[in-house]
This record gives sequence, structure tokens and C-alpha cells, in this order.
Amino acid sequence: MLLASALFLVTLLFVIWQPKGLQIGTTTIIGAIVALILGVVSFEDVITVTGIVWDATLAFIGIILLSMVLDEIGFFEWAALKMVRLSRGNGQLMFIYILLLGAVVAAFFANDGAALILTPILLAKMKHLDMKPAAMFAFLMAGGFIGDSASNPLVISNLTNIVTADYFHIGFWEYAAHMFLPNLLSIAASLAILWLFFRKDIPKHLDIENLATPESAIKNMPMFKLSWAFLALLMVGYFIGDIYHLPISIFALGGALIFLAIAAKYKATKPIMTIKAAPWQVVWFSIGLYVVVYGLKNAGLTDDLSEILLTLKSYGDHVAVIGTGFLAAVISAVMNNMPTIMIMDLAIDKIGYAGNEALVYANILGCNLGPKMTPIGSLATLLWLHVLAQKGVKIGWGEYMKVGLVITPPVLLVALSGLL
Repeated sequence: MLLASALFLVTLLFVIWQPKGLQIGTTTIIGAIVALILGVVSFEDVITVTGIVWDATLAFIGIILLSMVLDEIGFFEWAALKMVRLSRGNGQLMFIYILLLGAVVAAFFANDGAALILTPILLAKMKHLDMKPAAMFAFLMAGGFIGDSASNPLVISNLTNIVTADYFHIGFWEYAAHMFLPNLLSIAASLAILWLFFRKDIPKHLDIENLATPESAIKNMPMFKLSWAFLALLMVGYFIGDIYHLPISIFALGGALIFLAIAAKYKATKPIMTIKAAPWQVVWFSIGLYVVVYGLKNAGLTDDLSEILLTLKSYGDHVAVIGTGFLAAVISAVMNNMPTIMIMDLAIDKIGYAGNEALVYANILGCNLGPKMTPIGSLATLLWLHVLAQKGVKIGWGEYMKVGLVITPPVLLVALSGLL
């Protein structure tokens, strides 16, 4: 356990630190190789891990590729400007509308898509509106929070969702039916608590007269119109795939490549550049980190967690659901939600999936919301901070956690209540 833990902590440290531009995927692959050399994991473990995460990882790449093409068309900028215009300069309404937009983007394009695509657009608009630093911080923090807190409704809304749905063979419709109410409660609680927390920093009125019109953001009108029908067909595809038990990556990645080809035909994008710009490091990050984490499983961590889950169950279903959610949340905040979702899934599987379905969904909620307590909790937050730093906006760990530690627990509690 000591060796496996040390290897994991060193790997995570280098993922966060990224010395001399060392990319996150390269770091975790090195960690996985070291784990193999030291005997923490075996080649059979690597094959097992790859079997668990391949569909989720390819689906994630597809979702991001689709988001990137839509971004090049001007889809997300149009949506952001639309929300700002609908507020009519009312700062309070603008705050709510922007959060609702973030919730929709997170639901259909994953929380990482919201971090990578929507954040720079919103930052540019806020600078154009000449927001004060406190107001800008409020909008950015709230936008970053909603990206994770609203990433629960669909299997495609978060990489953690896909991993868990694949592992327990949960269908697209079955997942959506179980998570509809918890996600609705999570969004409602997020809106209320974020507004209460930042209400004094939100400007009462903003001058939007000189802001560009939504239509001006559209770079290719035929593709923009086509995108609505394509996204609707893609959603139908997900449900059809559910009926025939097909891997979700067939539709997510396959659909993204088809959309990319159509966009190339309309000269809306340069496909080679778009593919090159996709976050391929995430593929190596997922596989490498999961291999390293599997070493913790081999060292007995899943056995310890399964004992904790059995203890929680002995106090009744309500305690088990709330306890599982907060256990996953705390572990995610400390050691990142990517390894947490896998190690907790393995622990739940050890005590048996049948009769413990609610714990699976509680684990997802904990792994999606809990990371917001710390800057290292999720890949989406790390990407979000990286995007902001590139734009000259630096948010320190202290000021981040002052918000995250206060807001996350009550929102998570409200979301978990939807499973009871």
C-alpha cells in the first residue's frame, strides 16, 4: 500500500505541477510504466483497465471534437451573446442566464467542454463589458462550478458518468431516468447558493449596447442551421444505441467525425487542424492514471472502502446514500475524481451491484460535485484554471477553496436527496 500510494501521489503531483511543460498524459503514462516495473500492477491489470476506460475515453474525445467544430462555427459565442442580450443589462439576470447556459453546455458537451470552450468566450465578453474584478471573479467561479454541478443528467455529461455506466452496464435511458431529479436539484441548489454567495459582487446593471449581436458571432450560417438538426439526430442515436447495447463511443466519436466531415465540406473548419488540436493527452491521462490507481486497488484500498460502504449500509439506505456521496466527494477533492470514480466503482462492485444501485449514482454525484472543493479535484477544474491562466487571469488555491468548501457540501446534499 505504501509503494502504491507513493507512486500515485508522485504521479498526481507532476500532473498538477507540469514542470517544463510536461503534459498530463505523458506524466500518467510514465507513472503507469513505473507501476509495471515495480510490480504494483501487472500487464493483465493494464488490459483490464483499458477494457474499462476505452469506450469512455473515445466518447470523451468525440464530444470534445464536436464541441470544437461547433465553436469554430460560432455556436457557443452565439449562445453566450444570446443569454447576455436576454438579460437586457440586468446583472442579476445575466448571472442566472449564464449559469443556465453553462448547465446546458455541461449536459450535452461534458463539463470539460464547458471549461475549454465556454470559459474563454465568457471571459472575453466580461472584459468587453468592463466588469470590475470582483464581478468577474463571481461570474468565473460560478461558471466553473456549474460546469461540474450540472454534469450529471446524461451519460455523456461527464467522463466519470461514462466510466460508471460502462462498468455497471447502465443504459443511456436508465441512467437519465435515475439522474434527472438529482441533477435538477443540483442545478437549482447551485443557482440559489451561488447567487447568495456572490450577490454583493454582481453588478445591478451593465451597458450591453455596444456588445455584438448574437447573429454576428455565426461564422457559417448553413452549418449553424444544420447543427441543430445534427445534434437532435445524435441524441436519437444515443437512445438507439441504448436499445441495441452499443458502445456510446460509436455515436459520440462517430458522430463527431461525420460532423467534422460535413463542416469541412462547407469550409467551416480545417479538419486536420481540428483533429490535431483535440485533447489527445486526455486519452493517455485516463489510461495511465487508471493503471496507477489500479495499483491502489491491488494494495487493498477497494477492500477498505467496501468495508466502509457496508458499515454505512448497516445504518439504513438514507445514511448509505448520503455517506457514499460525501465519501466519494472527499476522496475526489483530495486525489482527483478520475481515480476516485474507478476505485469507488470497484468497491461498490465488491459488495454487489444488485440492491446497491443508489450507491452507484451517489458515487457519481460525489465524484462530480466533490472535486469543486479543491483546485485539483477534477480534470475540468485543472483545464479551467489553465485556460484562465493563459488569458492572464490567475486564481489562487486559497481564494478558490474559500468558495469551493462553502458552496459544494450543501449543493451535494441537496442533489443526493434526489436519490432517496
